[in-house]
Formats: sequence, structure tokens, C-alpha cells
Amino acid sequence: MSNTVLKNLEEEAIYIMREVAGQFNNPAILFSGGKDSITLVHLAIKAFAPAKFPFPLVHIDTGHNFPETIQFRDELVEKIGANLIVGNVQDSIDNGTAKEETGKYASRNALQTTTLLETIEKNKFDACIGGARRDEEKARAKERVFSVRDDFGQWNEKLQRPELFDMYNGKIHNGENVRVFPISNWTELDVWNYIRSENIEIPSIYLAHTRDVFVRDGQLMPVSDYIVMDGEETFKTSVRFRTVGDMSCTSAVESEATELDDIIDEIAGSSISERGARMDDKRSEGAMEERKKQGYF
Repeated sequence: MSNTVLKNLEEEAIYIMREVAGQFNNPAILFSGGKDSITLVHLAIKAFAPAKFPFPLVHIDTGHNFPETIQFRDELVEKIGANLIVGNVQDSIDNGTAKEETGKYASRNALQTTTLLETIEKNKFDACIGGARRDEEKARAKERVFSVRDDFGQWNEKLQRPELFDMYNGKIHNGENVRVFPISNWTELDVWNYIRSENIEIPSIYLAHTRDVFVRDGQLMPVSDYIVMDGEETFKTSVRFRTVGDMSCTSAVESEATELDDIIDEIAGSSISERGARMDDKRSEGAMEERKKQGYF
């Protein structure tokens, strides 16, 4: 990967971050503990140094997270002195605004939409910076960098604006908010190459480790208290995760990649996208598209 390409991507993302700070009154970074949101944090630090970290980090906690991710989140927040705001899916369930799924494929991943919208409303965020990239999934490929959401928090194609010559229009009506995607033009390999070049710390689950898993619908699922098993046989093998999400719907890939160079080589030779490891995306052909319209990302 050319250093010039990475530098150009970095400069574009930093420019977008500064546009957010200049155009909005109360922006935040949506933080999952995954590589993309970690990259956003690093970019924000570079964009505003030596000033204090400028945005609160908003984590929508399903309660079914990988322990390694939560530990990494808390250590990072303490290290950079950020304000962490956690929206708990369990609170939405307890309040009756979200309903717990049951059965073999039960997951809290889709329930995050309700909790996210409630958290945005409670804190009056007018812009939420996210790590979505166009190469991830076809629904995300349609996104603008400044993606306007209506007063119900939903994506409406009629509200979207042209973004010619890197000019971003952040003007919104009362009740609306904007999702901002500074690394929209990056690829998965770009992110990993940037992490390597900047020596950015990542959670350990991205590296190969031995874990108890079982096979479901051709995917290696981690054994956990949050997954209803249906007589599947468990076994130990060396795996890592390409994406971080709710444990109930995030599958692993067999891997011996214990270093960043190994991960990059592995991804470069893969014919399966990282979202291919998310069981919730396989519920229907338009699963991500529907969740986007409801306010998912």
C-alpha cells in the first residue's frame, strides 16, 4: 500500500472531522471498540492535537459484547481522557421500547437501533461520526459522507444532498441529525495498513487465538452464554474475528495470523467480505438496507 494513498485518505478524514467540529453544535463519535471506530479516534486525535480530545464516545452496549472489546474500550477512554456515554440495550428492553428476541438465532444486534436513537435524543447529538465504509456492504455504498436523518432518526433518500468538490452541507432542521462517515472511501485493507503504519493498538480478538467454537450455517460461532445452541458440537481451534459486534451474531474465521502483517496478507487473499462474518446480515437480502432506514447506522 502506497504511503501517498494512506496520507491522502488520512487528510480527507481529518478534513471531514474538522468540518463536523465547525458545522455542528454537539457531535459525538459512535464507538464499537472495532478497528474502524478505533481508527476514527486516532484520526480525531491527530485532527485536533494538541487540544483535548474533542468528541464524546458513544457506545451502544448490547450486554452481549466480547469481554476483550469492553476491556479495550475502557482502557482507551482512560488513556485519551474521553467522555464515554454508554447506551444499554437492556435499558430499552426493561423500558419496553425494545423486545428481546428468542429462539435459535436470537440476537440483540438489531435492538441497538432503538437504543441508539434514544441515546441521540437524550443527549441531543446533532451529528454522530461513524466508521461505516462503502466497501463493506451494498447498502452502505449508497451513503453520503454527511448522511442526513429525519426527526425520527431514519434514513430518507430524499433528504440527502450532493457532495461535489468535497463540500459538505451540515445544515439541518430541528429534530434532524447527521451521521458522518470520514472513512467512507477507505477499504478494509486501507484500515489495516493505516493501523500498521500508525502503530495503533487493537483488541486481541482481531489476532489469532484458540477459542471454543461450533459450526452453524457454515460459520464458526464462538461459544458463549448469549447463544442458544441446538445440539451443535463444540471444539477448539485457532480463530480470529474480522469484525466486532454482538457475540450472538459475529462469527470467527480460522486463522493463524498473530501479527498485523499476517492479517493484511490474509485479507488480501480473501474472497469473502468482512460483513460475511455477521450472521444478522444474512437474515434477508435487504437486511442492512432495512436497518439503515430505521436508523441503525
